[in-house]
Amino acid sequence: MSVLSASLDWCVVRQSAIAGRRVIPFLFFLLTATGFAADWPQFRGPNRDGISKETGLLRQWPAGGPKVLWTVPVGEGYASPAIVNGRVYLNDYDDATDEWLVRCFGLEDGKEIWRFREKRRIRPNHAITRTVPAVDDKYVFALDPKAILHCLDVETGKELWRKELVQEFGAKIPPWYNGQCPLMESDRIVIATGGQTLLVALDKATGNVIWKSPNPENEPMTHASPMPAVLGGVKQYLYTTLKGVFGFDAKDGSLLWTAPFKLNVAVAPSPLGVDNELVFLTSGYNAGTAMFRVTKSGAKFSAEKVFEKTPAEWNSEVHTPILYKDHLFAVGRNRRGLFTCLNKQGEIIWTSDGKASFDLGSFLLADGMFFVLDGKTGMLRLLEASTTEYKELASAPVLSGHDVWGPMALSNGKLVLRDLTKMVCIQVGK
Repeated sequence: MSVLSASLDWCVVRQSAIAGRRVIPFLFFLLTATGFAADWPQFRGPNRDGISKETGLLRQWPAGGPKVLWTVPVGEGYASPAIVNGRVYLNDYDDATDEWLVRCFGLEDGKEIWRFREKRRIRPNHAITRTVPAVDDKYVFALDPKAILHCLDVETGKELWRKELVQEFGAKIPPWYNGQCPLMESDRIVIATGGQTLLVALDKATGNVIWKSPNPENEPMTHASPMPAVLGGVKQYLYTTLKGVFGFDAKDGSLLWTAPFKLNVAVAPSPLGVDNELVFLTSGYNAGTAMFRVTKSGAKFSAEKVFEKTPAEWNSEVHTPILYKDHLFAVGRNRRGLFTCLNKQGEIIWTSDGKASFDLGSFLLADGMFFVLDGKTGMLRLLEASTTEYKELASAPVLSGHDVWGPMALSNGKLVLRDLTKMVCIQVGK
């Protein structure tokens, strides 16, 4: 596998008691009458690869588009939901009360179950919220715009512990506020702090530091998120700064390798482990795209560039590509945001040119289909996940522009997505 599972222990049957209440045993992938349903517990889903394991989804939509199950107003931003065990979790902001929020809703009806609130004046800076919480059956981990990591009780929203990255690690809040999403695994949360350390692994239950990685060049945090990978048979965490991509040993946080690559202004896409050797990197702001080969000789790792594409050739400004059937799929920044299929050699196989453009919209893969949002208009398109051609199966205007850039989340046949002012849930399963 090119990317590790973000939480292996969710794939087994569980039975426990929380706050004196019995939790129904469940399988992470639930068998339903129409297919498999799966949680979406963190940024880019259960395996952090942008792919859902759900099946039995609609391949055509009614004339009026997918059924809208509910709509809720949200504060201005791009923060997107996680979905676990029939609940939707969202980082949010209430401009009327000057409160930063974490909100919990029912997936079936959109009714709010609880909200965590903290008095904080955060002025809009190209919107306010940007990140996806990480959620398991006990905790909600939310990294707010001013780089404070909150651990909340999943049932009540009560804060259990927090880490203030600026005060504790010397972090610097990046331009346009924090955009990083915590990486959650079975026993830990991994976040990038910059400052005194580049990455830190924290115990989920206590917030205690498991390890700190080195930060030899005093790199600040960026908008990219830490990503898991296995390279040379070694489990690693990848992270991108404006100077390139870094690989850290998951066991102790030691720096294994670096691959220098010049990036500009800000980097939002996260590094992507493609296979046991290859790492893909892309960014906007007149930066390009590169593939690196990471090899292990004895105990040492090294990285070399396999290919590079200029920004005029192809790059992605906001979203990390999805790897599927040894091809990379993403919305390119140039030429009006064309959805693009590239092979592992960096060659463009096809684009949506002449058929559709997507600005900086997000995308998700499930049941052999891509859900792709137009970032200007809120038009949602359903595409065949083909490595040979662009093939559209359905389309519908489900949101309203502009800047519909937030990632989507899918669970139990329900797709949850947002624009700048509202979050909607639509039925895409049979």
